[in-house]
Amino acid sequence: MSSVVAEIPGFIQIFSDGTVTRFSPEIAQPSPVVSRGYKSKDIVINPLKPLSARIFLPQTADSAPLPVVLYFHGGGFCFGSTTWLGYHHFLGTLCTKSQCIVLSVEYRLAPEHRIPAAYEDCHEAVTWLSSKGSAGDEWLLQADLRRVFLMGDSAGANIVHHVCLRVLSSKEEEVKIGGLSLIHPYFGSEERLEKESAEATKVSDALWQLSLPVGSNRDHFACNFETAEDGIEVDWSKFPATLVHVAGEDLLRPRGVTYEGFLKRKAVKEVELVLQDGQPHVYFLFSPEGAATTSLHEKLYQFIHRLD
Repeated sequence: MSSVVAEIPGFIQIFSDGTVTRFSPEIAQPSPVVSRGYKSKDIVINPLKPLSARIFLPQTADSAPLPVVLYFHGGGFCFGSTTWLGYHHFLGTLCTKSQCIVLSVEYRLAPEHRIPAAYEDCHEAVTWLSSKGSAGDEWLLQADLRRVFLMGDSAGANIVHHVCLRVLSSKEEEVKIGGLSLIHPYFGSEERLEKESAEATKVSDALWQLSLPVGSNRDHFACNFETAEDGIEVDWSKFPATLVHVAGEDLLRPRGVTYEGFLKRKAVKEVELVLQDGQPHVYFLFSPEGAATTSLHEKLYQFIHRLD
């Protein structure tokens, strides 16, 4: 009989036979019929992994090119899905308010697929968009590959950083990264920051143990952005314009502030810290119509269209 060998109560259970049970809230089905100003569908990027994504396409009056947002969901690398109702509503609204195509990636999860699997999957989505995607799917015919934005929350924001480094290092992608938006980024290190007691970071630490390569600690490059990854060479002067969003009541707030400082020390040309005071981690998933979420959408709209 299978028994629980690891558990983060309320989030994930790992059993002795290798099966995993994850926290799973209400999900939303895609709809090819326009509703609330957009339509959506699920696509397969790589059936062998499998790697898939959900596309959100706004209702438009013409065939003008549209900016593209590649979105990476959060969940500590161990859970989360673009099918979650909170993400579906948030990204659908982003699609309509910012008049952009959203491609939200359903990457593989740890502990079955530890880091760097999530980075590899999301980088593959960028490559797919630049080659097959825009030409092979009618929903992407209006995709403007000169205006591609990488966005994500929590672990997804971590993925934004690492995928961007891969894009800049490879020099092969045909898309132009117009900017990054990291919402409540999930980073860490062996050294504790303000308010990061062992008790306060208990869940975060446990998720890192399940997602980092076996034997690694929190100074691994995936967790600690100060640690350089072997084989990744970046000209920081070419790092895209970046928004770093932090929430006032979020335990990860100090990490976001530190990340912004890191980019500035690297002389990244455009970096802005956006504070939403009085809000918890990923508040927009639980309060889609709230004032803070509306403010977030307005900021993302301005960022996407700042050079129009």
